[in-house]
Formats: sequence, C-alpha cells, structure tokens
Amino acid sequence: MDFFILAALVLCSLTAPAFGDKGSSKARTCSDIQRFYGGKGFNQDGVPQFEMSGEHLRICPQGYTCCTIEMEDNLATLSRREMEGLLREAKRPLQSSLSYSYNTFNGYMDDLMNRSRATLQDTFTSTWGFLYSRNSQLFHDLYQDLRDYYRSASVNLEEVLNEFWTKLLEKLFYQANKQSSIDEDYQECVSKKIETLRLSGEAAHKMTIQVTRTFVAARAFLQGLQTSREVVGKVLQVPLSQKCMGAIMRMTYCPHCRGMPTAKPCANYCSNVMKGCLANQADLHTEWSHLADTMIEVGERRLDDVESVIPYLPNQISEAMFSMVDNMETINSKLFQACGSLSEGGATSSGFEDITSKRRVVVDDRSVIKMPKSVSDVNMKLREIRPYWVSLPKVLCSDRVASGTGAEDKCWNGMSRARYLPEVIGDGLARQINNPEVEIDISKPDMKIRQQIMQLKIMTHRLKNALNGQDVDFQDTSDDVSGSGSGMCADDMCSRGPRLVAPVTEPPRVYAYPPRNKEVRGSASQSLPSFSVLLLSLLILLLRR
Repeated sequence: MDFFILAALVLCSLTAPAFGDKGSSKARTCSDIQRFYGGKGFNQDGVPQFEMSGEHLRICPQGYTCCTIEMEDNLATLSRREMEGLLREAKRPLQSSLSYSYNTFNGYMDDLMNRSRATLQDTFTSTWGFLYSRNSQLFHDLYQDLRDYYRSASVNLEEVLNEFWTKLLEKLFYQANKQSSIDEDYQECVSKKIETLRLSGEAAHKMTIQVTRTFVAARAFLQGLQTSREVVGKVLQVPLSQKCMGAIMRMTYCPHCRGMPTAKPCANYCSNVMKGCLANQADLHTEWSHLADTMIEVGERRLDDVESVIPYLPNQISEAMFSMVDNMETINSKLFQACGSLSEGGATSSGFEDITSKRRVVVDDRSVIKMPKSVSDVNMKLREIRPYWVSLPKVLCSDRVASGTGAEDKCWNGMSRARYLPEVIGDGLARQINNPEVEIDISKPDMKIRQQIMQLKIMTHRLKNALNGQDVDFQDTSDDVSGSGSGMCADDMCSRGPRLVAPVTEPPRVYAYPPRNKEVRGSASQSLPSFSVLLLSLLILLLRR
C-alpha cells in the first residue's frame, strides 16, 4: 500500500507545472512585450525571453511577468510624460476659448472707444470750435484713462471723472471771465472750490454714474476671463503625486507586463484612478462654478450698457458743458463768494459768443456697432465650462477605457482581465479617503491649488461688486495661503474639527482580486510550485519510514 502512495506522490510532484501560465508546463515567451518596449524607444536587450517571477516589481502585480525592475521604472517614467501631455491637451481648448472670449470683448471695447473718440472730435470741432481745439488734450486724456481702466491698469475711475469735470468747468469759467486777470492763487482756489462745492451739475453727475457702472462691469468681466485662463494654466502645471503616477502606470502598462497587451482599463477603474490623481483639482469646482455664474450675471445685466453708454459719450459730455454754460451766472456767484470777486467780471455769455447755437451733439446710429455674436456667446461658453474640473477625469478616460459589448468583463482591472468591482469614488479630496487605487492623505491639500481657489473667490467677489458699480481693490492674499504654520481655511474649504488623517492601512474590502498598493498574494497558478515542494516533503517522510 505504501508503494502505491509513494508512486502517486512522485508522479504528482514530477508533473506539477513549473510556471503559473494556465497549467502549461512551458513558460510563455515575452516577444510581444519585447516588440512593444522597443517601439516605445527603449533598448530591447534587457527584455527577458520568457516570463519570470514578479517579486521584484514595485508597481505592477507580482505574478509572473515579462518586465524587469528597470523596464517598470522606464514605463513609469513614460506614463508620467504621457499623462502630462494629456493634461496639456486637456487645458488647451479651454484656454483657447477663454483667450478668444477675452480678445474679442477687449477688441469690441477698443472699437467702441475709437469710434466714440472720433465722433467727439468731429462734432466738438463744429460745436465748440476753438474752445475744444485749445483743450482737446483734456478729452484725449479722458478717453485714454477710460481705456487704461478697463484694461486693468492702476487707474482710479472716480478720480479720473472728478478731475475731468473739475478741469472742464475751470476751462469754461476762465472762458466766461476771459476779460478778467486771474493769478495762480485764484486759479488754485477755483480748482478746489469747484470740487468741494459740486458745481459740475446734474448732467455731469448722471454721466459719471453711467460711465462708472459700465466701465466697472467691463473691467471686471475682462478680469474674470483673464483670471479663469490663468487659473487653468497654473493648476494643470501642478505635478501629480508619486502615488498617482504609480496608479497610472499600473493602469496603463502593467497589462503589457502581464502578457495582456490588448486589455484596456475598465471604465470605473480608470475613473477612480483619475479622480484620485485629480482630487485637489476637483476642489476648484465650487468656486469655479461661482465665478462662471457671476460672470454670466454681469454679462446679462451690465454688458448691454456698453452699447448705450460709450458711443454716446460725446453727446453726454456736450450736454453737461451746455448745462454748465447755462448755469455760469450761479457758478460765478459761488466762486466769487468763495475766492473773491474778479477785477472785471464779464457777463455769463460774454465768453461764448463764438459757440454755435447748436445745443446737441448728434451721434450717428450707424457708428454704434452691435456686440458681436462671438461676445454674446461668451455666456453660453461659460455655462459649458462650469463642470470642467469634475468632468476632467471622464475626459481623460474617454479614449483609453474598454468599451463595447461585454467590455466590463474583459477589461483590465489592475490585476487581471476581469470585472472591476469597487464603486466609483466621488469628486474632491475629502472623498478620496476610500479610493482603492490612489493612496491620498486628505489632510494635506495642495497649497498651490488652494491659492488658485482663493483667486477665484476674490474674482467672484469683485464681479459681485461690479454688479452694483463698485470696484474693490484687494490685497495680495498669496501670503495667507503659503508658508509654514500660517494655514488657510476659507469658509468650508477646511475642516473645523480635528485633523483627519487617512489611515496608512486600508480597511478590509471585498475584491475579486488582491487589494492595491499592498503585497500581492499568490494566485492559484502561483501556488503550484509550493504544492510540489509539499509533495516532495511528504515523499521524504515516507521513505524514512
């Protein structure tokens, strides 16, 4: 009886397969990966001829493999470069759209300003004659300051308009009293009193309100487009973490090492990898959406004013000037009372005999250009980009995941070609604590991205003030979100409770394959060599009997 048992054990031990390749006693060749590896520009000399044990691998599953540690490192570096290229491609259409919208609206404003300036020069030459020609620089400076303002130069719009009306009324006052001798001290007094006594009149005040609302909105709208474009560029330059790149390598090139070159990642598997890699970027979504919504509101409520204000600036300025001339007797009286009487005070009309009796500057409606369709479509584009940051993982996965009938059962799930069981994780850093593919410490947000979130909040606040015609200057907040120990918690961006640290060890999960980022347990085929050793041990014990 012992003889038959002994013979059976010897037979089993000799026929046990030496490699875990579906029961075949012959190891598979690595010709496929050799061609693939060489096609990526690497030296093929280091590629094994046959499968070998993968215990040396640090990223890919440690089953039988055709990849050496050097090959794994090279493919990991390649996957990083490719992912960085994909991110650059992903941001290009968005940045192009924002740049186009910015340049179009800016060009539209320039065109309106140029036409308005030309209308003023033509009409004021005939209406105000030498009074305009001698003081044309004053009007030129006004248009230039308005242009600089909506282009975000350091121009105080309120001071610009107040100074314009003060100087303009000074010119009219001196013209009305040109027969009198006015020294420098008297001129200085007149300049101060015109502003303090608010002598510019109701027409000037009305124009100031309209111009302020219009240009504050235009400036903020352009700044919103510029800020959005800069945020996209800076955020997508933030390097991905090592854990993320390991997960991308596992998803992209580990199937080749395992002899499954045609296997594409499962859709949900890719989603979890990308959501883990772009968790910090997804946290931009809330403030990004707020900015887009506020810009849409500014566009709908304020940008129409551009067409009804800028082309008609010559008319409004001229009406304000005629109002000042009509009230010159009152203005003279107040200034004489404040600064003293002049030696020879001329009559209120004595300085304007040469001014034409034409009371109104007529603006040709043909010179008023309508807002181009491309600018009108900006709001539609803003609605389209609202979900950009939370939709980015789907965009990056769209061309690389398995698709078609039965794809979910034949895709690469990170370990083998089979169905991916874990659920798709939510968006944002806080929800990645249970991400099975990318290990993330949710208590350590990326501070560069947090700086950009703050920039979005600041820009949104500026736009909301622009709706009310208010321009708010903000201090640089970069110091508030950088540096050791400073910390930054704005609204609900940081937890108010104790710091939550993602545990180093993952909680138990039910997978159809071993967990990620852990030592890979042997598969059924891998356990066969160990079974042979057990049989041989039993054989030796029986022989000793």
